[in-house]
Parts: sequence; C-alpha cells; structure tokens
Amino acid sequence: MELYKSQNLKIYNTLTGEKETFKPIHEGNIGMYVCGPTVYSNVHLGNVRTFMSFDVIFRYLLHLDYKVRYVRNITDAGHLTDDGDVDNDRFVKQSRLEKLEPMEIVQKYTVDFHKVLDTFNFLPPTIEPTATGHIIEQIELTQKLLEDGFAYESQGSVYFDVPAYNKKGLNYGELSNRNNDDDFSNTRDLDGQSEKRNPQDFALWKKASPAHIMRWNSPWGEGFPGWHLECTAMSTKYLGETFDIHGGGMDLKFPHHECEVAQAKGCFGHSPVKTWMHTNMLTMNGLRMSKSTGNYVLPMDLVEGNNTFFEKKFEPNIIRFCFLQAHYRSVLDISNDAMLASEKGYNRLLEAYKLGGNLIASNTSTLDITAWKQSCYNAMNDDFNTPILIAQLFEGVRFINLINDKKATLTAEDLQLLNDTLRTFLADVLGINLEVSNDGANTNKLEGVVNMLIEMRNEARANKNWGLSDEIRDKLATLGIQLKDGKEGTGFSI
Repeated sequence: MELYKSQNLKIYNTLTGEKETFKPIHEGNIGMYVCGPTVYSNVHLGNVRTFMSFDVIFRYLLHLDYKVRYVRNITDAGHLTDDGDVDNDRFVKQSRLEKLEPMEIVQKYTVDFHKVLDTFNFLPPTIEPTATGHIIEQIELTQKLLEDGFAYESQGSVYFDVPAYNKKGLNYGELSNRNNDDDFSNTRDLDGQSEKRNPQDFALWKKASPAHIMRWNSPWGEGFPGWHLECTAMSTKYLGETFDIHGGGMDLKFPHHECEVAQAKGCFGHSPVKTWMHTNMLTMNGLRMSKSTGNYVLPMDLVEGNNTFFEKKFEPNIIRFCFLQAHYRSVLDISNDAMLASEKGYNRLLEAYKLGGNLIASNTSTLDITAWKQSCYNAMNDDFNTPILIAQLFEGVRFINLINDKKATLTAEDLQLLNDTLRTFLADVLGINLEVSNDGANTNKLEGVVNMLIEMRNEARANKNWGLSDEIRDKLATLGIQLKDGKEGTGFSI
C-alpha cells in the first residue's frame, strides 16, 4: 500500500487561512508549481530559503509515494512597472551595467542559480520552463481574456480590467484579503496620462519602446508579456487548469499571485489552485537583508567564508540544517551565533547517527521505536513542521546514547528501524547530504588543533622564542594552512 494512504497530511492554505487535510485532485498524483527566480542577478539567501522549503516539501511528498510533477519556472523576460519605462526593466538595466546582451545576463545568472542549488543538495524540479519559451501561450491567454471581456487594448499594450472582473461577481483580492476600494484610493497615476483605464489594472502585454531590446511580435504590435501572465501560462500548460499546490515567497502573494488567480478565473472560469503555500522572509542579525543597508551576504559567500558577518565558513549541510530549524511560515533569522549553534547540533546529530550503526542488538526492546517513528511523520504531516521533526530526530539521538551507555536495549529489528528512520528523515526528507557528513566534525577537530597551535605560537612570541613561532607558522603553511596576524589576533585560512 502507498505510504500516503496511511498518513494524514495537513497543509496550511493561504487562501482559506486554515490547515486543511490534503487530498490531491487525482489520487496518488500531485501537481506543484513554485515561482522560480528572476535571473538578472545572483540568487540571494531569501530565495534559497524559499526554494529549500519547497525542496523539502517535494522530498516528503515523494517519500510518501506520491507521483509529483514539480514545475519551477525561470523568469528570463523583463519585469516592468506599468508605465513601461525601459529603465525599469531589470534585464536591460543589468545588461547595460555589465555590458552584456540581456540573454547573456539570463545565461550567467541561470548557471549561478543552478550552482547554488546544487551546492545545497536540492532535487531538480520535474520541469523548469522559461518565460521566453512560452510567449505563444501567453499571447493566447491574453487573446482569450480580451475576447471574454476581462481585458482591453490601449496604445499597443493590453491590460487586465479589474473592475470588469469584479462586476462579474468575482473578487480581485481574495487571496491576499485586500480591499479593492482601498487599493483604488491608494493608487495614483504618476504622469497623468496612463494607458490604463483604472489604476489597479495590470499589464498582460506591454508595447516595447524603441530602446527596449527584448521584444516579440504579437497581434498588438511588438512587445513583451507582463510578469504575472507567465506563471499562469506555464503552470496551466504543464499541470492543467486546476492543480494541487502553488507556492512562493510571501512577498509574491500580492500582486503576483493575486493576479494569477484573476487571470486563471478569467480564462477558465474557476480557481486555478487548490492549495496556496507561502514561505516567510529571512533576516540577518534581526534586520532585513538589503544591499542598500549593507546587511547582505550571498549564499556562496556564507559557504566560502567571504564576508564580515560570520567568523568562518560553514559547509552547506550546516546552513541547510540551520534553515530547516525554522518552520517555513515563520521568519528565519540567521546570525553568527545561530550558525555556530546549528553546527554544534548538526555534528551531535551526525555523530549519533554514525554511532547508531555500531550499536549491539539485544533480545528485548525497552524503547518504543515504532511510536517514535510515527512522531517523525506526525511532525511532517503537520504542515511540514521541520523544527518539530528535528526535535524528534534528537530524541532518536537520546535513544542511541541510552543504548550506548547500556541504559536501554533494542532488538536487531528495532535497532535497524531506528537507524533506517534516522537516515530516511535526514537524507531523503531534510535533504542532508550524508555522503559529505564527515566534513563537519573533521573540520571542527582541525580548527581546534590549529587554534591550539596558534595559542602555543602566541606564547612563544610572548617569550620572544621567535624560532618556535616561525617553525609553527611554516609547518602549518606546508599543510596549506595560512596564518594571518592582525590587530584582533591571529586567524587562519585553509
């Protein structure tokens, strides 16, 4: 029997504001769409947090024996404000800064995106479509919305007509719980000559200005699709007019996902998604991450130690472990102290996991491993609660230590169940790469030895024993460990 049939999975649905028992539209099959990156710059840590959350969700659904079609798009066409100003196109802007063609920018940062996700051991999605690869589908959706009275053409551009949508008994704002009257009163026409009939209308297709490089032919002239339209086109093409799960960061709930709901209802006459999921934001040292304030670090800078916020580099497994200690709907705050604490917890968990494989079985079991295993499932079944799952895995660590200290016993069958469950939830569900799991503990030991030698060298220098001081420095250098003397003391790099 498929494992999902024995589990009672509940997922928080943004649309209803409640945890709901999950039942896929087609039994045993799940369609999931997640808004992917806009590839005009390096992927940032907030993106990594969002995609990591859905990687774990994808992994758990696969573990439950569901057949999952996971679609995550690449946005490789420009995002514009509704005035259509070419200077607001992120791809054009970046291509000017780097003196590259827009599609060179796309290729450069798509490669970076995949490199970062591979570093953190992400599973690839089933399908990874691009916006520019689906221009025809976006034009077709725009034509249908025009024909059905949900859109209008204006000076070569096409806009979704929000008041017309509401007059037909539909509700623009249902996902984000926004009041249309408030939106209208808080929106103003900046230049007084907007192409739009109504301030809250949004672009389906934009006319390209002479300076705009990325453009395609359409029934309304040369232009490019609106940002919101691409996800409606790609999600429904690969998952159908109604599918199970749509996810993304909470910053996309309005206007992006709200516009997706309106577009799909206008085209197909019904809601496109059964369950909407949104991840919360990531902060650093209690503050929002921002390039403008300087409170900012890229994912690979954290891995390689090329930053001033963290005292050393952290391997991807530790960063992943740190991220998953916060529920996907909670704010995740990272800091040097939080990362060091995660490293200690991670190493403790991995050391116990290795010890579990060397334990000796007994004739009787004094621990209920079956109940503990179900508690791990209960955590994930409760809206993918990874912090509670990790707490349960540490309960497994306690079991291993009790057995090792001869304070508890397990039969061979239960001992195998304990070890298999730990491996399943660590590797298959949380995505910890156990093939490189030795690096963390070994790195800690190496750092301890090097710090001890630095203390010995400092003592030698204090006693003016320059020969010993230089000998320690030189021998470490032959091992590829460079000492760095500075005002704040001596550091090292490997």
